[in-house]
Amino acid sequence: MSFHSSASDVRVDDGHILRARLDNGQGEQVDAELDLNTAVGNDNGNFVWGGEKFAESAENISFSLEGGDGVPILRASLRDLEDNLNDRDLNLAERIRNEGGSLVFVFQPD
Repeated sequence: MSFHSSASDVRVDDGHILRARLDNGQGEQVDAELDLNTAVGNDNGNFVWGGEKFAESAENISFSLEGGDGVPILRASLRDLEDNLNDRDLNLAERIRNEGGSLVFVFQPD
């Protein structure tokens, strides 16, 4: 299941640390975190799943829960090979799941 539907206090700290309180499946809320730099990269000015260290080539990183479903969206200006900044967004619900109260990156979505 996508993490945001079973989470509260979802935020991104320091531009790349996703933090939330998650339901662990046993009725408890537990603190969880995932370093997005281990799951998301920058490929010539575009977010790429399975990459690394996007934040090192990004500016203006922001995070918000959007729409009626509170979809978790990461936004940033990413540098391309010509050093231009490109405004991009990434739906973190596409590949991040809550597995027993842990935030887990899933390379291949369901």
